Amino acid sequence: MSNFILETRELTKEFKGFTAVNKVNLNVRQGHIHALIGPNGAGKTTCFNLLTKFLAPTAGAIVFNGKDITDAHPARIARMGVIRSFQISAVFPHLTVLQNVRIGLQRQLGTTFHFWRSERTLDQLNGRAMALLAEVDLESFADTITADMPYGRKRALEIATTLAMEPELMLLDEPTQGMGHEDVHRVTELIKKVSAGRTILMVEHNMSVVSGICDRISVLQRGAMLAEGSYAEVSTNPQVMEAYMGSEAAELAGAHG
Repeated sequence: MSNFILETRELTKEFKGFTAVNKVNLNVRQGHIHALIGPNGAGKTTCFNLLTKFLAPTAGAIVFNGKDITDAHPARIARMGVIRSFQISAVFPHLTVLQNVRIGLQRQLGTTFHFWRSERTLDQLNGRAMALLAEVDLESFADTITADMPYGRKRALEIATTLAMEPELMLLDEPTQGMGHEDVHRVTELIKKVSAGRTILMVEHNMSVVSGICDRISVLQRGAMLAEGSYAEVSTNPQVMEAYMGSEAAELAGAHG
């Protein structure tokens, strides 16, 4: 048994003659924080959508924990422990932070549609929900209406609701997008913290985040795998630097320094 928790083999997605993902072989090691990076239009999001079965591949295979999940439905993959944040956790803005996490826990219990259950039944989930909020430093926000929270804190809540689903492999799609420096730092630290005992695969544009917390990086360009390795290896790879022409190449080098 390999110690890769997730593998893709020649993973390919074509849209009407355009190849968005081209024979990608991705190997994500158990316990790693693994980043998928690449210039705009490289196929990162399409790749993510294939992994969570929001799109069906044209060719190739996806293997999770040694099992072929290429044809599995999204719900089955989620039950197996592959959870994509920001997909399940379009958080409910008019509920409190605690209520949002409780809904994530209900999903895990399989009582999603029992919203009419007595409050008392749901109160049993409060202890676990508060523990999850503690994990993402949101205990003091438990009774806050989600819509009233700062942007970076909402992202932390999304991570908490993802954790409620007990992910073995957590997929984060641009977790720091649109954030100011302080929020980026907070969410980066949070990702590092919740990665204990889990594997994380993330698409991320911010190179200082990638260089700071990722064990391994895969670089896509025009849908194909350009390079894979540590940040030091990838950021000094001439092909990668060429792919990130101009300002992005400087950012790549700068984050390494």
